[in-house]
Amino acid sequence: MTDGPLILIADDEPLLIELLQFRLTGRGYRVAVAQDGREALASIQVQRPAAVVLDAMMPIHDGFEVLRRIRANPDIADIPVIMLTARRSEKDVVGALELGANEYLVKPFIPEELLARLGRLVK
Repeated sequence: MTDGPLILIADDEPLLIELLQFRLTGRGYRVAVAQDGREALASIQVQRPAAVVLDAMMPIHDGFEVLRRIRANPDIADIPVIMLTARRSEKDVVGALELGANEYLVKPFIPEELLARLGRLVK
């Protein structure tokens, strides 16, 4: 068991979750998982992760709503958020950045790029 920074993966794709858990734990991170927006918000409140990897398309609350609620809550507003999503339109990218996403990566993505961006945010 590692005592590295906790990263929350908020995504509803089991294979992606498995890949990210493997890559993140291999780099010394601890990982928590939320499979819908409500679960993600609850987990962020309780666990205060060092960063969140957030999918745009999830059940209950989508990633944009989760991001909006994170940034509106002073207790968790400073947590870095990387949007990792298949949504690639200019409206989605710009919208997420305007809502306060620290990074925006489009699926399919390069795992090493995600790890590098995460490493910069979690320092």
